[in-house]
Amino acid sequence: MKKHMLMVAMAFAMSTQAATPQPERVAATQLKPIPAQTQAALWASRLLGRYHYKAMPLDDAMSEKIFDKYFESLDGEKLFFTQADIEQFAPARTKLDDAINNENLSIPFAIYGAYQQRFSERIAHARELLKTKMDFSVDESMQLDREKAAWPKTDDEAQDLWRKRVKNDWLRLKLAGKEDKAIRETLDKRYENYQSRVRKLNNEDVFQMFMNAYATSIEPHTNYLGPRSAENFDIAMRLSLEGIGAVLQTRDEYTIIREIVPGSPAALSGKLKVGDRILGVAQGDTPAFTDVLGWRIDDVVQLVRGAKGSTVRLDVLPAEAGPDGKHVTVAMVRKKISMEEQAAKKQIIEVKEGGVNRRVGIISLPTFYQDFEAKRRGDKDFKSATRDVARILGELKKDKVDNVLIDLRNNGGGSLMEAVELTGLFIDKGPVVMQRSAEGRVDVESDTNAGLAWSGPVGVLINRGSASASEIFAAAIQDYGRGLVIGEPSFGKGTVQTLVNLDRFAQGEKARYGELKMTIAQFFRINGGTTQLRGVTPDIKMPVTADLDNFGESSFDNALPWVAIKPALFVPLGDLKELVAPLQKRHDARIARDKDFKFLQEDLALVRKVRKDNAISLNEAVRRKERDAQDVRSKLREARLAAAVAAAEPAPSPAGKEVRSTVPAPTKPVKAVAAVKGSSRQDDGLQADERNLAAELAAEKAAKDAKDVMLHEAANVLADAVGLLKTDTRMALRAMPYMPATKASSP
Repeated sequence: MKKHMLMVAMAFAMSTQAATPQPERVAATQLKPIPAQTQAALWASRLLGRYHYKAMPLDDAMSEKIFDKYFESLDGEKLFFTQADIEQFAPARTKLDDAINNENLSIPFAIYGAYQQRFSERIAHARELLKTKMDFSVDESMQLDREKAAWPKTDDEAQDLWRKRVKNDWLRLKLAGKEDKAIRETLDKRYENYQSRVRKLNNEDVFQMFMNAYATSIEPHTNYLGPRSAENFDIAMRLSLEGIGAVLQTRDEYTIIREIVPGSPAALSGKLKVGDRILGVAQGDTPAFTDVLGWRIDDVVQLVRGAKGSTVRLDVLPAEAGPDGKHVTVAMVRKKISMEEQAAKKQIIEVKEGGVNRRVGIISLPTFYQDFEAKRRGDKDFKSATRDVARILGELKKDKVDNVLIDLRNNGGGSLMEAVELTGLFIDKGPVVMQRSAEGRVDVESDTNAGLAWSGPVGVLINRGSASASEIFAAAIQDYGRGLVIGEPSFGKGTVQTLVNLDRFAQGEKARYGELKMTIAQFFRINGGTTQLRGVTPDIKMPVTADLDNFGESSFDNALPWVAIKPALFVPLGDLKELVAPLQKRHDARIARDKDFKFLQEDLALVRKVRKDNAISLNEAVRRKERDAQDVRSKLREARLAAAVAAAEPAPSPAGKEVRSTVPAPTKPVKAVAAVKGSSRQDDGLQADERNLAAELAAEKAAKDAKDVMLHEAANVLADAVGLLKTDTRMALRAMPYMPATKASSP
């Protein structure tokens, strides 16, 4: 699906409570809106129709857009509804505007009811198919991506789509060596879980889907956040919450502990471990536990969340115990938990360039976070991406790195002001980004803090997942000539959103309306262009890994166009253009002989072919041949990697200690091979929650420990740049005129 949200909250990753009222739960086919939702829809429409950057009236034309978006959000792959279903609701195509204005959302909820019915019918049909005998000798195929396909014309056509899906699911397990009985049990349970998850959806889920169909009909990055989603979005921005510090997951109707945060109440209790199952939750001294078996994960998380200093008690079935095993009660006092996995981190990569070791400091930044509330309170230690990066830069100075690479891959954005302030760490003073409102007023956001936290060479690594605030930072570094942008074209999101708390319009204290994330401006580079639609073009171009046609701003049919305005007044700090050609040439030559990049290119070519064909064979002989070919490729890679690791292993020193290699091995030998095995292993036909938890966590760790070929190559590029600047004084003066050429590589 193309509809990727860029500023997503890290939904209920860590356990914590809330005082949020539970959404109304009614029978599966009778979900109805509550008054707070119909009122929230009305207030949201008034804001969107008046204050949005691309304000559009809520009329019949908009109703038609909402109608189509809503059906697409419910059934994007065209697997449940038929054309007849769409035609049945055709009279409502121009009435959804009236539904919102009249505070009567019975139509969108009726559409959802029809979806529930079709979902149940399709899943029931799929489970019946498991009782039949599959013929894998037939030469037929299944369409992989049906987003652009037509709705099935009849029930028979829809059922045939499901026949092929079931057949493919069965064949994957069969090729993985499973017997028919085990396959039937696995798939029957899988389809039952599908049905169970849909039954657990509530009116807040339905309302949010409908309101997002409305919001995204105006522009891709406008969204409605229900009360719970708004809370999770806030957690994502401040990178902290109040709870016990355990990552939870649903498996087989159980809520299990997937990860425990070091130093958290969960860790300090000494009684919880990965794999334990939570059966009940109680607050404080309340004797009765709330049974949470079969609950959806976010409902369990809401019970476990709570105010700092409060007590929560868990009824736990240990991981090693059977279903009837002895339970354990664990009481914990909640505290503030920092989500360090999403915070800025550093590492140092050593590269041998021209017989000299270059030390490249890497700062990985997953998001532009800031604890807005703590900052408003005057908390001097409020969480901030810029403050964390500034601290890391100080550490890298002490580590005597030659240059710094800011890794913004898959950083979807966050706080605009954090992007401005982060840029200020690398420039003295000056404009960073311009904003144009719907009225045409242009405001310039500038760095006003004198001095640089880092004055040496800089690089910025981006990919297609780098968006919004990431693009602001990368564009500013590029426009100032302050550093090299490396990677692939970024996402192309050049719009600014603000959060509007709809509770300000609530009629009563208990009503919860949620929030509106609304586009209010477009941002522009200081050179007058915008990143909208086109993104940031890197100086040093690396192999494109993303599907540019289906991922990125240009994939949206209602994205704002690219435009330009008058440039801001700024003075470039350097001119790196002379560096680009020789660095690109060295990069191209290096990856042409690099086995890791050869493997990557092979994988990308295969993915592109599958994407282009958009079909997979359901013939067993054909699929076995494809699997065997993949197996040969995987074993060849493992052998090559093992040989490369062995060749890179350092010899022991006289004292029996390891001598550090001047060119570090990709990773530790065992981890390197394990990572390749994990990434290229044969398809086991299972979904994530069907695999053994320990094995799944081990595979994830192996993948995490694997060599990051893009990151290492970016470090090579920066090492080359340092070498060129050190050996060519005139080039160094043009590239970094604000520094003495002899010190161009030092902070």
